[in-house]
Amino acid sequence: MSYRAELIEDRGEAASGPDFFRSPAFLEAEGTTHSLRIAGDGVDLFAPVLVREIPGSDRTDAISPYGYPGFRNAGTDPAGPVDPAAVDFSATGLVTVFVRHALGRPVPLAGASPRNVCLVSDPSLPRKSRMSDRQQIRRNLKNGYELALSAGPETAPDDRAGFLAAYTETMHRTDAAERYFFDAAYFDRILGVDGTWLVTARAPDGAIAAASIAVASDDLLHYYLSGTADAHLRDSAMKNVLETLISFGDETGLAVNLGGGITPGDRLEEFKRGFANREEQWYTSEITCDPEASTALAGSRDPGDFFPPYRA
Repeated sequence: MSYRAELIEDRGEAASGPDFFRSPAFLEAEGTTHSLRIAGDGVDLFAPVLVREIPGSDRTDAISPYGYPGFRNAGTDPAGPVDPAAVDFSATGLVTVFVRHALGRPVPLAGASPRNVCLVSDPSLPRKSRMSDRQQIRRNLKNGYELALSAGPETAPDDRAGFLAAYTETMHRTDAAERYFFDAAYFDRILGVDGTWLVTARAPDGAIAAASIAVASDDLLHYYLSGTADAHLRDSAMKNVLETLISFGDETGLAVNLGGGITPGDRLEEFKRGFANREEQWYTSEITCDPEASTALAGSRDPGDFFPPYRA
């Protein structure tokens, strides 16, 4: 079988349907520039991508926006995953493509790489929580913490501002990469989407101690971006936020994707395991469209496992 790829200068081609990670507002906030289309033999796949200039060259590559955008298939159901080696990428002019697949959906490309194990709280299974977490949650409530969950478009300006402050402090505290520092305009865009929520935990003094944005996509409720204020770290109010979000998932019948850690087995992953009752493997695809160009751009550097090698 043979397939052909092309770039479409309309990210809306990949944005139909109610799923957050393919919604126009999210794709705009992420700076998505194109849709990558792979078609042939009953397959018509679309994925949102950011086309980028490769520094020091006149070539470009592409990467999926953050999260779990994946592909949508506008064609008939294929017999199996498409082998990227059978796809003619020449019309795209791209050197490489990095694709983040949707979570909990069949992966439409063969040879995809297993990445993070995502930890999930599934309402169809018995709830899980550690005794120490339950004790901390009850202690915070007894001490005057208040929890609230609001639909994204209905969130109050001071709640958004409190979330942004807590989130930004968290990114500084964890020495996060520059791309994870978002401004107020970014959060205003994504919280304007139906199927988003803001969960807040207010300390007894009225300040937002911890908060998280939740989004619905691909029949999952995703614990998307979150933060805890420096001044309230000791109270671990994020446990109350997660408990509220998981209870909301139980009410709506949606499993909550808590994501994973930064590295396998780290403290963040261990924290999330205290609330998860199953796992879901997440996949990406690393596609070299022009092997000669990729090798030439990489030169003599040793990329290790980094993709694409010329950006190592």
